[in-house]
Amino acid sequence: MADPSSYRPKPGQIPDSPGVYKFRDEHRRVIYVGKAKNLRQRVANYFQDLANLHPRTRTMVTTAASVEWTVVSTEVEALQLEYSWIKEFDPRFNVKYRDDKSYPYLAVTLNEEFPRVQVMRGAKKKGVRYFGPYGHAWAIRETVDLMLRVFPVRTCSAGVFKNAARTGRPCLLGYIGKCSAPCVGRVTPEEHRELAEDFCDFMAGRTGTYIRRLEKDMMQAAEEMEYERAARLRDDAEALKRAMEKSAVVLADATDADLIAVAEDELEAALQIFHVRGGRVRGQRGWVTDKVEAVDTSGLVEHALQQLYGEERGDAVPKEVLVPALPEDPEAVSQWLADRRGSQVSLRIPQRGDKKDLMATVQRNAQQALGLHKTKRASDLTTRSRALEEIAEALGLDTAPLRIECYDISHLQGDDVVASMVVFEDGLARKSEYRRFQIKGFEGQDDVRSMHEVIGRRFKRYLQDKERTGEWEEAPEAAPGPASVHASATGPAATDPAATGQATAGPAAIGQATAGPAAIGQAAAGPVSTGPAATGPVPAPELTAASPDDEPEPREDDGRPKRFAYPPQLVVVDGGQPQVAAARRALDELGIDDIAVCGLAKRLEEVWLPDDDDPVVLPRSSEGLYLLQRVRDEAHRFAITYQRAKRAKRIRSSPLDDVTGLGETRKQALIKHFGSVKKLRQATIDEICEVPGIGRRTAESVVAALATTAPAAPAVNTATGEIIEEDDGGSS
Repeated sequence: MADPSSYRPKPGQIPDSPGVYKFRDEHRRVIYVGKAKNLRQRVANYFQDLANLHPRTRTMVTTAASVEWTVVSTEVEALQLEYSWIKEFDPRFNVKYRDDKSYPYLAVTLNEEFPRVQVMRGAKKKGVRYFGPYGHAWAIRETVDLMLRVFPVRTCSAGVFKNAARTGRPCLLGYIGKCSAPCVGRVTPEEHRELAEDFCDFMAGRTGTYIRRLEKDMMQAAEEMEYERAARLRDDAEALKRAMEKSAVVLADATDADLIAVAEDELEAALQIFHVRGGRVRGQRGWVTDKVEAVDTSGLVEHALQQLYGEERGDAVPKEVLVPALPEDPEAVSQWLADRRGSQVSLRIPQRGDKKDLMATVQRNAQQALGLHKTKRASDLTTRSRALEEIAEALGLDTAPLRIECYDISHLQGDDVVASMVVFEDGLARKSEYRRFQIKGFEGQDDVRSMHEVIGRRFKRYLQDKERTGEWEEAPEAAPGPASVHASATGPAATDPAATGQATAGPAAIGQATAGPAAIGQAAAGPVSTGPAATGPVPAPELTAASPDDEPEPREDDGRPKRFAYPPQLVVVDGGQPQVAAARRALDELGIDDIAVCGLAKRLEEVWLPDDDDPVVLPRSSEGLYLLQRVRDEAHRFAITYQRAKRAKRIRSSPLDDVTGLGETRKQALIKHFGSVKKLRQATIDEICEVPGIGRRTAESVVAALATTAPAAPAVNTATGEIIEEDDGGSS
């Protein structure tokens, strides 16, 4: 536990300008990011008497080992830079909302030649129009099924579409009138796109035009005594009305707004958002967070706005955002939202009328979500703390293991042997730091030897990182330079520029950069003074690799999570006494004696310690045992998922994979031209050269590669005994 006075900035060093500051721990990992109108006042508050600090703030400043800052020109730039750093560094003491589920959206792929209507989850894609989110995928499908009567847009996958185009026969929806069948040319691409755009207009709230048009056509058909057509138009109008009824009108005047409500207690906060478009509730979503920092309702709202709109542009940011409490600097936040939307955004608290009533409904949803979340055992902060204390007591640890790493070995009868490493911090999975390994030292099945290899490789990298950053010996504390008042200079977290690879700004290194929203994360305009380190966005390293020992060296001292830079307090292995002994032996061989090791055996859920003949038996109702089981099961899941993927990739391998310079596109071209690898094997060099993009040298390489590999044995239909001819290109 660090003493905050050991890294406290000297009086007068911190400028009184707007800016963003970050605290780092002893491993140079960024653990907290904040912004301030006046850096001097805000940062100084962290270095008062510890007894006067909020317990969470006290934990943060005693965990930290240094503090740095970057000066910007305006509060809006500070807001943007804070969001960028929180997303980039993922600091553990910042509030981070996590979705309580993956919400589905109704998506229209306008970026395709024939737009498709479908359910989508996850990250949004460019060129796709999204509506929602919805609470359930079935709600989207019910709505789409009603609307396809009027807007028969394509809903099939690319494979089904291509197959229908090849055979000249549409799918079932094409026969029953719920698809315009562009796959067989019933409509032109332009006509189909117009249908998709009409679909989007209706979903965006412009409903009256289409219903009035249908009713007008219905009356005209009735006057012309085309009664069947009139009945069909009547049913179409009723279908649209039923689709509209699924989202009742809640606000008049076709209001576009997002309503945000927060329910909180001392430990956690739940956030609920209603998306209102065209006066109707078009989507709802919820987040839950641990209050890992001292933050009030206005702070929670500000964090929510950053995470909700930080990646959005244009109409995705509504004209109006209604909140229960305004952020600390509402003008700056409103301007930030307006910059993202491209027009004015109103940020306010509803005071009366329908908007206040709807806000009360959103608030009730937030309260219910918080109550439901409290019943979930795994996310309860008190329960997690008790679990960590029980583990520490049972294993004889001095402190609770805030970082736990668990390892598991997976293989199939000795083939495709892999290992997994999962990380839990404060009792919660930290998936960005999961790692996976291929066993390289030997072939065959030997879990004990595999565990020894994996532990050795992981902690060898840890020692290399310590040696690279100079943690083997105590480095003298560098004297901090004068603070910058105009530039993006960091505060007095002394780092050696030669070791970190970052530039320090001295008199001979006057920085020239732009200041403005487009230059967030870079130096602001003005001369740069001799702050300890200049900051700037550096692309994050790849997080997961199957073969860690072959990876390029990560950058140091940029605050991002390194691959193996942070040691755990406890290593858990999936297995009994032999696996535990192998892990302990690997650590001893590297001279590491300050990391505890234990194993969890599946048979009786016994906890094994090194050099102990008898296991530690935790009560079945123990929260500590429950946490160890979760960690072990997660490591097993991660390992077996990787092993199956590796095995599937090996099974799908093709002789063409070994041809140098032959990429996936040309491989597919060869298979498409000849029909299968079998027929390609029978082709001559001249015949292969006829394929577009294949030269003679490549054709010779293909023939040589296929000649050195024996053809696969024919597949047999076990029900009929027939030999199945290879006709689909195999596994290429």
